[in-house]
Amino acid sequence: MLPRPEHPNPQFMRKQFTSLNGKWLFAAPVLGPQPREILVPFCPESKLSGIGYTDFIGECEYQRTFSAEAPREGERVFLHFGAVDYEATVFVNGEKAGMHRGGYTPFSLDITALIKSGDNELRVKVTHNVSANLPSGKQSKRRDSFGCFYSRVTGIWQSVWLERTPADYIKNVCFFPDAQNGSVAVQLCVEGCGRAEVDITYEGEPAGHAEGEVCARRTFSVPLKVSRLWEPGKGRLYDVVIRYGGDEVKSYFGLRDVRFEGMKFLLNGKSVFQRFVLDQGYYPEGLYTAPDENSMIRDIELAMRLGFNGARLHQKIFEPRFLYHCDRLGFMVWGEFPGWGVEYDDLRALGPVVGEWTEAVERDFNHPSIVTWCPLNETWENLDDPRKVRDVRFVDAMYAITKVLDPTRPCVDVSGGFHGHKTDLYDFHDYLDPVTLEKHLEALERKDELIMDKVYAPAFAEEEELRYPSGTPTYASEYGGVSFSETNSGGWGYRNCSGEEEFVDNYIRLTSRLLDCGKLSGFCYTQLYDVEQEQNGLLRYDRRFKFSQEAMDRIADCNLRRAAIEK
Repeated sequence: MLPRPEHPNPQFMRKQFTSLNGKWLFAAPVLGPQPREILVPFCPESKLSGIGYTDFIGECEYQRTFSAEAPREGERVFLHFGAVDYEATVFVNGEKAGMHRGGYTPFSLDITALIKSGDNELRVKVTHNVSANLPSGKQSKRRDSFGCFYSRVTGIWQSVWLERTPADYIKNVCFFPDAQNGSVAVQLCVEGCGRAEVDITYEGEPAGHAEGEVCARRTFSVPLKVSRLWEPGKGRLYDVVIRYGGDEVKSYFGLRDVRFEGMKFLLNGKSVFQRFVLDQGYYPEGLYTAPDENSMIRDIELAMRLGFNGARLHQKIFEPRFLYHCDRLGFMVWGEFPGWGVEYDDLRALGPVVGEWTEAVERDFNHPSIVTWCPLNETWENLDDPRKVRDVRFVDAMYAITKVLDPTRPCVDVSGGFHGHKTDLYDFHDYLDPVTLEKHLEALERKDELIMDKVYAPAFAEEEELRYPSGTPTYASEYGGVSFSETNSGGWGYRNCSGEEEFVDNYIRLTSRLLDCGKLSGFCYTQLYDVEQEQNGLLRYDRRFKFSQEAMDRIADCNLRRAAIEK
């Protein structure tokens, strides 16, 4: 059975595509000279790949043959990769087709001139040095997992597929919804010049239409006959069909806008408290890659069952299909870059970080579920060398670039304290006990300026005089992290509770205080499920409940309480 057979990108689908998932040959020097069989798109460190080698894999090579027809006149053939960690060089029938750097973002290669009728050989050479000054997220730089660092992910970990298009084809589409006026601007980017048609429907009923000549790029303004807002728990989506010459692409969008007004987060003009949970995007058997589509849906539904209306997608760029289900179910998320692994004192690292972050924002721009961008996380001194401190220019550059790429969404420059000179949202991480948290929030509530006290201020704040005025939106983007001793078996967590009752009481006290703080626009609890040795989730790593149904109901009831800032 073909693994992960669904189209990898529901926001940009053509009717015909050929999945290249399945059995490939895999070779790596650390595994000896004899190639092994691997199941793509699962990384070789995972059980589902059929290899399960968890030590360092610095270089490797994939190979397979596939049957195809030679391109007809006026036809192009594209080879797509969802993600390959880290540097990939691709060969088709012995000829170099192209290469890509970046472990989390997609790339496409035009292989029209290289493909032939009959069997075609595809090879992918990969290098992955997790110790280099490159983005690696939560991937461990040690031989084994430790603390909040987990198994590495090498090579292909998202789907591979082929698509055929006309010579002139649709390259990209961006949606700019206007919820207030019930319309959408549709920006088309095409190869060549020709006539395009845009048909929009809602639940099968015609909702909007536009057509006209397009040369390279054009934006159509489309009034919507049906106005249905995208809201938490109500992921109302408009279906879109775009035709351009002989090319046709299916997509979708949600009608919503997001912004801050004072300290309130507004979605479609209504104050909404972000009741988030941290999601690391790891699976016991697939690591970065969900075993199947239902596994992704289950994670979202479990979070919603516990009273969360969104998630911070932490230190990983999630698969487009995961985001599709967030869109469909009305589940808000932060789009985050896996920036750990980068030494922020070295501005030379900006190049690979900016390049990959740009690809991520461009890929995910149309997802209504993404309500905030988070390019960096905890840019403190290097974890392995305390002599190295972050350069604030790195932080400032990432914020500025994000706002250029997408001025429609808020951006928190850094999650977790070490902010730069400009941010749309000031946030903090607080893993302390309820008594200490309450004291910190009391201090926060008294302050006219943010972070100039010793509570949530980085050491750099006073040196660089980074001040944020009263009224700056504020968010508790990490808290909790509590292990449950009856289930953790010596696992790692920030604190520990000895029993179910103590855990639930602790959760309710922490969360209630955050809800009652009138200066907070949201919170994010650490975390939804355990990951390997980090055992501080509300669920076990295999997504089973840790606690009784009554305990889970109490947690959900607490999360669903109305927040002070919503009143």
